Amino acid sequence: AIHEHSSRSEQPFVAVNSGSVSPDLLESTLFGHVRDAFAGAVYPKKGLFDLADRGTLFFDEIGNVPLDTQSKLLRVNQDREFIRLGGVETVKVDARIIAATNLDLRQMMEDGRFREDLFYRLHVITITLPPLRARKDDIPLLAQHFLRKYGDENRKENLELAPEALDLLTEYDWPGNVRELENVIERAVLLSQDGVVHGFHLPPTVQKGEASGTASRPSTAR
Repeated sequence: AIHEHSSRSEQPFVAVNSGSVSPDLLESTLFGHVRDAFAGAVYPKKGLFDLADRGTLFFDEIGNVPLDTQSKLLRVNQDREFIRLGGVETVKVDARIIAATNLDLRQMMEDGRFREDLFYRLHVITITLPPLRARKDDIPLLAQHFLRKYGDENRKENLELAPEALDLLTEYDWPGNVRELENVIERAVLLSQDGVVHGFHLPPTVQKGEASGTASRPSTAR
């Protein structure tokens, strides 16, 4: 939403999950590399900062970025330039960085696991998003969104969410937040055979509230 409502909306939006890329590959993924920068680097490659030039680069799980890479992130965020892995030439880039994390970056700074200078460079405007259990009014909207998404993907259009299934979803505490809700709905869509997602299509943890101590009433298959 920030990207689409900004002056950069016509430019690229590039996302990277810092936790899903191994530390050895993250720097090459972000900044690219030159030929022979490492074993197997037969051809030069541009990185995500190149792709996000004049647009936005979104870091999911910024707290998982290794310290060595954090110093390079600070430079590109502050000076708008970087050097490709194995290279010597400075590359200019204009990419806005948006970062997200569920970790306590201040505590990580105290523990020496996150650079203080990078933290304050990123900490310009902060949007705190409460966990899903604290905004349960969003659950019906999100559930319907994922129902349409995975219904279309699996050729099960116009799926409906049974009232007892919605009750179970809103009573559960969602320790995995929106990602867990999305996975639960995808699973339910795959199991549904009659155009309706019932309570018994939901995982046992959601039906019983086991993962969070939620006392949900059980759903009975018919």
